[in-house]
Amino acid sequence: MDRLHDPARHDFASDNYAGVHPEILAALAAANDGHVAGYGADPYTEHLQDVLRGHFGADATAYPVFNGTGANVVALQTMLPRWGAVICAETAHINTDENAAPERVGGIKLLTVPTPDGKLTPELVDRHAHGFGDQHRAQPGVVSITQATELGTVYTPDEILAITTHAHALGLRVHLDGSRLGNAAAGLDLPMRALTTDVGVDVVSLGGTKNGILFGEAVLELTPGSTPGIAFQRKVDMQLASKMRFVSAQLIALYEGDLWLRSARHANAMAQRLRAGVEAVPGVRVTQATDANAVFAALPPGVADALREVRRFYDWNRATGEVRWMCAFDTTEADVDAFVAAVASAAARAA
Repeated sequence: MDRLHDPARHDFASDNYAGVHPEILAALAAANDGHVAGYGADPYTEHLQDVLRGHFGADATAYPVFNGTGANVVALQTMLPRWGAVICAETAHINTDENAAPERVGGIKLLTVPTPDGKLTPELVDRHAHGFGDQHRAQPGVVSITQATELGTVYTPDEILAITTHAHALGLRVHLDGSRLGNAAAGLDLPMRALTTDVGVDVVSLGGTKNGILFGEAVLELTPGSTPGIAFQRKVDMQLASKMRFVSAQLIALYEGDLWLRSARHANAMAQRLRAGVEAVPGVRVTQATDANAVFAALPPGVADALREVRRFYDWNRATGEVRWMCAFDTTEADVDAFVAAVASAAARAA
């Protein structure tokens, strides 16, 4: 066993904790032969365009980047003027987990809205969609939604369409943070374009890392002209890979076939198994819908700390005892069942 980690240990802290899917590693190895042009002028990045157009439509254009934070910052910067602002949920990843990168690096004002389930609505958008033309106020220019949300919930196509229709009527563009778009599509049993292109989303930050690749995401322009200057902005933000073939080759391996769907469906199924197990434990209360690969639950005092001796996971709200458990493409039924047993044991001791 490697002295740095136990390969048999699968935690529930984040799908980022998982390793790299073997099919992705094989794709990286295959892409490693010979010389190809750098900075995206390679056959892998060219082929990636065709792969993603198959999912998102003929107008889609992909710009591979290093990571999800970079994808969000690059996308939002190019969608907005320098004085623009983004309307998003208070729990949005761009607001809570990116160390103010949109503000610090992008210079973007975030106009946040509290939501009970992580999802925006046209009515919630209207809380900040005002003050147009007022030079004293940052000008709303983009509505950003997350699919699946940070609370593990999923927007239906109709919910997204209502937001995009309302936003476009106000002159706003719509960005979708799709770090777990695959899990949302798998949970709804819909193609990814049904949650993006077909319902009016302009730009997607397309995920990969949370669904089994080593590194890399992509900014996906769906509405032509919605990310002006993105090729330059990607370079300015240090998100232009010189050896871009290794990002593109992974995204091709993930999205050309059904690997993205197989991995997402498995992670979702493990989350459903986990939810069913902990719901039967006295004192444990599941707090959100389990639409994708996350389970949120409130635990009795002391239980979370006891469980962390078994598996890593994150507190969501220490004041209320709410925690988040994430499942990944490599989470097994045995992992889930062992953890449910640990939850039951710790809850019984705390009773």
